[in-house]
Amino acid sequence: MVGKSHNSPKGTAKASRHVREMETLYKISQILTAGTRQKQALAEVLDTLDNDLGMNRGTVTLPAPESAEIKIEVAHNLSPEQSRKVRYRMGEGVTGKVMQTGKPMIVPKVSEEPLFLDHFERSNTTKEEISFICVPISIGQKVIGTISIDRLFDQATSPDQDMRVLTIVASMIANDVKARQEVAIRRQELENENLRLRHELQDRFRPENIIGNSSAMRDVYQQIHQVAGSDTTVLVRGESGTGKELVAHAIHYSSPRNEGPFVKINCAALNENLLESELFRHEKGAFTGALQSRKGRIEEANGGTLFLDEVGDFSSVTQVKLLRVLQERRFERVGSNRTLKTNARIITATNRDLEKAVDEGTFRQDLYYRINVFPIFLPPLRDRKDDILLLADFFVEQYSMKMSKDVRRISTPAINMMVAYHWPGNVRELENCIERAVLLSTDNVIHGHHLPPTLQTSDASDTIGTGSLKERADLFERDIIVDALKRCNGNLAAAARELGTTARIIGYKIRDLGIDYRRYRRTRA
Repeated sequence: MVGKSHNSPKGTAKASRHVREMETLYKISQILTAGTRQKQALAEVLDTLDNDLGMNRGTVTLPAPESAEIKIEVAHNLSPEQSRKVRYRMGEGVTGKVMQTGKPMIVPKVSEEPLFLDHFERSNTTKEEISFICVPISIGQKVIGTISIDRLFDQATSPDQDMRVLTIVASMIANDVKARQEVAIRRQELENENLRLRHELQDRFRPENIIGNSSAMRDVYQQIHQVAGSDTTVLVRGESGTGKELVAHAIHYSSPRNEGPFVKINCAALNENLLESELFRHEKGAFTGALQSRKGRIEEANGGTLFLDEVGDFSSVTQVKLLRVLQERRFERVGSNRTLKTNARIITATNRDLEKAVDEGTFRQDLYYRINVFPIFLPPLRDRKDDILLLADFFVEQYSMKMSKDVRRISTPAINMMVAYHWPGNVRELENCIERAVLLSTDNVIHGHHLPPTLQTSDASDTIGTGSLKERADLFERDIIVDALKRCNGNLAAAARELGTTARIIGYKIRDLGIDYRRYRRTRA
């Protein structure tokens, strides 16, 4: 009986069909494990189903991330325009129903199924009857998509066979999607861990006495870490007010010399004779007024660090003597012929263009090369905008404590003013501005009108003019309303409640003052 069944035409066809199905499933498994991009792999799967089993016009649908609709991810024998324009709502049509219920559906004849939407106008392209099969793609209990195919209706062929094959293919696709998701999750975890370790490493390099997280400052922290452990001569360069002395402090206290003295001398504040005396010490009677011997700064820094600020202001005579200290670690006191030694590490700083001074002959070339062994460039504040608010908050806390005030934050317009300003005086100017603002503040907020007039421009502050009494009153009123809108994410009703008024009055005010409340709404991810 069994032998007859296999030898009959019907049995032979069934066996041939089974072989083709097995070969097709093997091909699909090879496609999904080949490591190609997911969309390309799905397209090859649909091609194989059509070429090997006659499953025409296949589609794979996925939920659209930007809406609650279902979109076609990959389609076979459909134009890109058709694929893009077709969308299903959850529960709509056969595809939406399968997505909603997680159960497969067979439509033997699409012309007789009211639930079938026929978005692709199959009945217009062929006079032959079409069968449609749609199967869910699920991971556990969660439906993540569907796979569907068309086939010419054949009364002699059971659609259950196609559904069985399609269910196996859907399971293979689900396993592939799950594996790709797990790889993506692991990759993201590794990236997050790498980012965390990098930030942790950068935080280790960041000196405690310097504020700033911008990329430019992180480069500075890295350079400080690199040079701190050695005795290499460092030249700190940057505009006035950028914090060159803080960098010198950071290098010293991160070095093996941190228990030794840190001696600073401002070369620009002293004339040639006094500077030479400060550096090298003088003997009693070496010059008028030298009533007793005095220990010089180079000797005081022995075993520690000597910081020479504004080294570009050295006279030519002092430059020669400093060059000898750097080369030989030897010097003589003023008024003495006895040679002394020092092991002080020397850090220099300047805001001058030393290269230009060398070209003009006002600064010795050999000294320039001696002090420029390891230069560190401090960026101006205008080039590290990300640090402005961080620095401002630090100074607010510092001066609030010093003045016994409870200033807690800076208003949005005031922040806009500070970010827009060019800060020619750098961090020192910002500190002075915050000290002034804390002093003038009468509540727990620093507003735009508390900042110096140089910062109060209409473009920067998001406010109107400050001339007449009305303009000043409008500026103050606008500042308060904008601050409330910022806290309430642009919600007029919430801002009105916070300010003790009505949404109608707030609406009039923002219209009269030209405030765009929509810009303060929090952007949704």
